[in-house]
Amino acid sequence: MSCLTAKTLADPVVVVSVTDFGAKGDGRTDSSQAFVMAWTSVCSSEVPATMYVPRKRFLVSSPVVFQGPCNGTKIEVKIDGSIVAPDGVESLGSSDSWIMFSHVEGLVINGGAFDGLGSSLWGCKSSQQSCPEGPTTLTIFGSNNVVIRRVTSINAKLYHIVVHSCENVTLEGVRIYAPKDSPNTDGIHVQHSVNVRILDTGIRTGDDCVSIGPGTRNLWIQRVACGPGHGISIGSLGKGLEEDGVENVTVKNVVFSGTQNGLRIKSWGRPSNGYVKGVVFKQVVMNDVENPILIDQNYCPRNEGCPNQNSGIKISGVTYTDIKGTSASQVAMKFDCSDTFPCMGIGLQDIELTYQKQPAKSFCKNVRGMALGVVNPPSCL
Repeated sequence: MSCLTAKTLADPVVVVSVTDFGAKGDGRTDSSQAFVMAWTSVCSSEVPATMYVPRKRFLVSSPVVFQGPCNGTKIEVKIDGSIVAPDGVESLGSSDSWIMFSHVEGLVINGGAFDGLGSSLWGCKSSQQSCPEGPTTLTIFGSNNVVIRRVTSINAKLYHIVVHSCENVTLEGVRIYAPKDSPNTDGIHVQHSVNVRILDTGIRTGDDCVSIGPGTRNLWIQRVACGPGHGISIGSLGKGLEEDGVENVTVKNVVFSGTQNGLRIKSWGRPSNGYVKGVVFKQVVMNDVENPILIDQNYCPRNEGCPNQNSGIKISGVTYTDIKGTSASQVAMKFDCSDTFPCMGIGLQDIELTYQKQPAKSFCKNVRGMALGVVNPPSCL
């Protein structure tokens, strides 16, 4: 362990390398225990501390939890190298997370790559064998004042990054890569969290680029490129009767390219006390997107547990402004809202979406709102 001096002698920084505890960085030798020992050292520091991962390829073959709370509130994980998961369908057992930071205050994860080596598990799932669900690559749980900067996630076995039960989290300059046919590889999933920002990020994956779960408030997404993938989705919501709502979400300056969906709100077609309110979508470009604008309140996969029921999710105050580009399907705007609780306060302004160089069509059911400057606006607005 070495101690470096910061800009003032009153603010020293402890720097601990994972190699100090035996991590080899040869891509073959398990470094799980060395990473945990390095974390224990920085977490116990009373002064700002950095856990350093050098420019090598480190195999972490077991699920690892970097547990807080720590003695200090300024901890950086500086990654110049790559952290690699074990290959194989059963390689991480039934764990739901590979790398987790839990209850850490003032965490900064800076740089580096996480390689989930997910292709074996994807192949198992595509062949409809009995397979584990797989773990999320990077989970931030129960933590506040967190920054994830210039991190790359490759080929996650399941989700790439999950932010759950957190407050004040910024993801900036993140890059996410997985093939378009990789199942359930959501790029960034946010749930039960407040004041999360996703900025200047590029996501190419096989599921939602960003998925927004129950209990999300004050989420800001700006300057994000999505595609391939399934778009930016609020939901699916309403799977359970008792569920926290989603509110105050802004999606701005986003580009979708070749995605299955663009801006989507999705809820199960069955009773629930959840809600979505105060959502702003603006300054968005669609490039050959199958469903550019979609509210689907009749989600019922395999027609199990929800046929002939209505969604209880109450959707209100959702605005779409300055949405332009091309649709890969004839119907570019589809609002399929609940018979029991119609979508209220839906606003459309300056929407220009084309299909095969002609104005695209729209569909709506159970919607209340208004449209201004919209080519082929939904008939119910």
